[in-house]
Amino acid sequence: MPENNSRKVYVIPCSGIGKMYGLLGREAVLKTVKELRPDKAATMCLALLVYGDNEARKEIAGARCITVDGCPKLCAAKNVEHAGGRVVEMVRAVDAFRNHRGVDAGTAAHLTAAGWQIAEELAADLAAKVDRWYDAGEE
Repeated sequence: MPENNSRKVYVIPCSGIGKMYGLLGREAVLKTVKELRPDKAATMCLALLVYGDNEARKEIAGARCITVDGCPKLCAAKNVEHAGGRVVEMVRAVDAFRNHRGVDAGTAAHLTAAGWQIAEELAADLAAKVDRWYDAGEE
């Protein structure tokens, strides 16, 4: 059982500052934890884990985590794991574009209507992953 005694599944995006995929991933995570699965999911600022914030590390210790990375470096997955979280799913925002090749999704600062649609699709996928891991309990 994680030290935080919560069944919630953490969905943690990369910082992705300056990258459109990072923005899209963050928006999808926020939609998931605030609107689609507020009773089952939570998120955390990755920077708290990167800088070794003790409270953040304690909260995430042993917790089931889904990470959302904007690029192949997988910074969120690596840092969550390093901080003691249990990464149960690694999602790459770029993979959400498989069915949207060539679409202009926006910039690092603003998503287009198409970008918001892709973020919505990614959020729905994340919500399904949250359901699966939440319902699985503390396996």
